[in-house]
Formats: sequence, structure tokens, C-alpha cells
Amino acid sequence: MEEQRKAVRRMQDYINDHISEEISIGELAKAASFSPWYARKLFIRFLGMTPAVYIRRLKLSKSALKLRDETCQILDVAMDMGYGSVDGYQRAFRREFGINPKEYSASPIPVWLFTPTFIIDKERSERKMSDIRNVFIQVVEKPSRKVIIKRGINATGYWSYCEEVGCDVWGLLTSIKSISGEPVCLFLPRELRNPVTNEYVQGVEVRRDYKGEIPEGFEVIDLPASAYLLFRGEPFAEEDYEAAIGEVWEAEKKYNPAFIGYKWDETNPRIQLEPIGERGYIELVPVKKLG
Repeated sequence: MEEQRKAVRRMQDYINDHISEEISIGELAKAASFSPWYARKLFIRFLGMTPAVYIRRLKLSKSALKLRDETCQILDVAMDMGYGSVDGYQRAFRREFGINPKEYSASPIPVWLFTPTFIIDKERSERKMSDIRNVFIQVVEKPSRKVIIKRGINATGYWSYCEEVGCDVWGLLTSIKSISGEPVCLFLPRELRNPVTNEYVQGVEVRRDYKGEIPEGFEVIDLPASAYLLFRGEPFAEEDYEAAIGEVWEAEKKYNPAFIGYKWDETNPRIQLEPIGERGYIELVPVKKLG
């Protein structure tokens, strides 16, 4: 079973590295070290869709971000994503997101982007990370802002949130242009919880004058300008994400912000960023000046 999981992960990595190219089942089979028939079967078993659907959805989602953030021609985006014609790309984009790419480029709206879940190599994830690793700390200032969030009911962390709300919320949040460049996970202080059991939410930080569309079932909360201590661990292998998070949490528990003239601020939310191995795990803990 573990060899099969590794094979699927190798196919995912190959797709991610060659997403702007035309990817054949033969190339995926070679990456998986199995026959094309068996590689396709494994892909469907572990990811719930065919490689073709996975590739199409990932291409379209990456193209949507390109249209949102860059000034570019629809033709160029279609070609960059390996589509043979603009018409084919436009039809696929509309089927996926319910809007024409030209209309979306002119006025981006929240759309449900595809954010694939990567298969974890259990063998690697169970190994112990080095005991000698650093967590870097710096003070950052966040401006007064709004946060578009989706609440659960009893969510206290990522997994309970996914059970209540669904893991695909992240894709929709990613489609909304953020002042911080990416969605965030928030641990809300009691006064911002509704209901009071709803501690953990996912959201996206936007400007205070944001006038864009608010997706159905989402709401907006206001957050004041505030200071944070940013804790960043060292880069890690994706399979070691749990250990990387644990390192940062341990550093937060041990750190006394009074050393630099601050104290913990329990009126603002703690912020998690997506665990991305190449940059290290990042959390922001709210603080305020002593005195």
C-alpha cells in the first residue's frame, strides 16, 4: 500500500512540475513506475478523479490566478496552459468557474479554485526531525483591515474545520486577492466567535474599502491595526509538516515577549499561514506594547 501511495505522489509531483506542458498518461506511468493502466487506477483510487480531470482543473485554476494578477492576453494564457485553441480554453474555463475568462480578467470574482491534496509519504513523515533547528522571530505590523471568513460551529483546528465546512473552502479563498498575498487560518478570540465554540476559521484579508463580492455563506469581520510576532521555522520536507508546526508551537510557548517590550494580545486572532516546506512554517501571534 505504501508503495502505491508513493507512486501517486510521484505522479502529483510530475504534474506540478510540468503543468504548463501537455502531460500524457505514459509520462505519468513512467513517473509512477507502473503500467499506464495501473497508474491511472491508482490515481483514481487515492485522489477520486482521473489524471485528466486533475490536470484540467489544476491548469484552469492556475490560469485564473494569472488572469487575476497579471495583465495578459487570453490567447497567451491558453497557450501557456497547453490549450490548442482559445475557444477550447474559454469553454473549459466557463464550465469550471461559470464565467468567461475575458469577463473574469476584467472583473475577478470569487471562484472555486482547485487546490489538490498531496499524498503524504508515511515513511518520511514518521522520521524524527533534527533537534537542532531554528525558529526565527520578528515584529510585524498589520494594518486595519477586513477579513472574509467562513465559520464552522465547533471547529478548533484544521481537521475539525474540514469536517464541518469542507477542505475546498481554501480554493475559493485563494481566488480572492489578499493584502497579505494568500489566505489565512485564524484562531479567533472569544469576542469574535459566533457561536462561542467556533474558534478556528479560514479567511482572506482584504482592504478596509473592499467592495468585491462576498461568497454565499461567508461573512466579513473588521480587524484593527495591530502588532504581531511572526514565528517562522526552517524549511522542511512536505511530509514533515506536523513536526514543523510543532516546532513553532513549542517556540511560542517558551518565548516571553517582554524581552522586547511587548505582551501577548488576547483581543486579536492568532494567524496561521499554509505550511509550505520551502519557506518554513509561519504563525503570527498578536502582541501589544507594555505599559
